[in-house]
Amino acid sequence: MLPTPTKFTLVAGGAEGPNRLNAFDNALLEAGIGNLNLVKVSSVLPPGAVAVDTLSIPPGSLVPTAYGAITSETPGEIIAAAVGVGRHGDDYGVIMEYSGRCTKEEAEEIVAGMVRHAFARRGLELTELKVKGVEHRVEKVGCAFAAVALWY
Repeated sequence: MLPTPTKFTLVAGGAEGPNRLNAFDNALLEAGIGNLNLVKVSSVLPPGAVAVDTLSIPPGSLVPTAYGAITSETPGEIIAAAVGVGRHGDDYGVIMEYSGRCTKEEAEEIVAGMVRHAFARRGLELTELKVKGVEHRVEKVGCAFAAVALWY
């Protein structure tokens, strides 16, 4: 059985690259988690997990991460990604992610609405909401990336 993460952080980055994969990699580097192996997880924040500004994680570690990303090869296009974390006291929480052809503000508004909906569906009161997003104007090949990284 894997241990349950006790910490989390919200990160976001936007970047260019010579191709889609390098643009994605560069966005991860911009977000501060480019030297990690991201293990994509779904939408539940463990009970009692503490929000921190940064996580000290050894390079190459397998890191549970909920993320949204978008790449584009349309010069001048604005792309954005955002993540949201909602909590009910010190109980478990919900993580939502979004990416699209929109502004950072629009992506953050959409993801906040997704968190609110998830709490309403669960019949829980939303007592804390954290949202982080990024937008990127594509030059040649660009990527917008936002994530909630979980750690121990």
